Amino acid sequence: MRYSLPAPSETAPQGGNQMSKDGRRSGGGGKAESTAVKMVLTSLSAMAAEAATFPIDITKTRLQLLNQPHSRAPTSAFRVVSGIYSTEGLLGLYKGLAPAILRHIFYTPIRIVTYENLRVVVSDSSVSGKAIAGGLSGVIAQVVASPADLVKVRMQVDGRHVAQGLPPRYKGAFDALTSIIRVEGLKGLWTGVFPNVQRAFLVNMGELACYDQAKRFIIRNQLSDDNIYAHTLASIMSGLSATTLSCPADVVKTRMMSQASDKDPKIFYRNSYDCLLKTVKLEGITALWKGFFPTWARLGPWQFVFWVSYERLRYLAGLSSF
Repeated sequence: MRYSLPAPSETAPQGGNQMSKDGRRSGGGGKAESTAVKMVLTSLSAMAAEAATFPIDITKTRLQLLNQPHSRAPTSAFRVVSGIYSTEGLLGLYKGLAPAILRHIFYTPIRIVTYENLRVVVSDSSVSGKAIAGGLSGVIAQVVASPADLVKVRMQVDGRHVAQGLPPRYKGAFDALTSIIRVEGLKGLWTGVFPNVQRAFLVNMGELACYDQAKRFIIRNQLSDDNIYAHTLASIMSGLSATTLSCPADVVKTRMMSQASDKDPKIFYRNSYDCLLKTVKLEGITALWKGFFPTWARLGPWQFVFWVSYERLRYLAGLSSF
């Protein structure tokens, strides 16, 4: 059965959007597609998606820290949320949002725009080429955004310290940033960058390539036009793919970044490989997918909000469909 929905507006911007042979909207011929405009639109969509799904992210982070040495935390997503709300209040669910937003101002525009350029080079019709393009785009973006990611994770873990009756380590995002530099040095801002980069490669390989390919498949097989239906279906599939591929690296990344400097005598993991081995040895291989459903529950809505809003903003700006 074929489902069809008219474009968001029958009247396209001047130089209007046309439909390409595969059903995707192409930009108006009289308007050059600006990289700067794409980066601004990407940032706005990413900020909206991050704010909408952040409580799920902090739940996922707390879950991934379970069963570590000295951990005395609840054992389910519902109990984690209840615990945060009862001890830290509603705002506790948004602890670390500021650095998360800051991260996406750099991370998402870099990976999205880089991918769009790379997929043309590797061949627009090659699935493996798109996967590599997506992975490399994620690596480049993550190296740039890793300090903001570290601050976000440290602040999320700080909330757990408060819930256990311990004093908070940081007064806010800026204090966390300056404290890390003071105690761990400038290179401390890239603590956990290796598992971070691994995760970024896997997430973007699954997310960008899958979304791109799934949307084209939906349109070419006339399941839907290039509209919110196609964007929603493609975002769901890309979210599942990205979660499955990235969850192990995400667990290692979170545990590594939650630690302070290697001068701390309580350090349990020497490096990412050591963290991986100890996690599997002490908790079993399934521990690498700990927080899978909260991760998927976040990636699904995150990608829905991001891709639907981003595609819509591109349309309104007279740019081609992604």
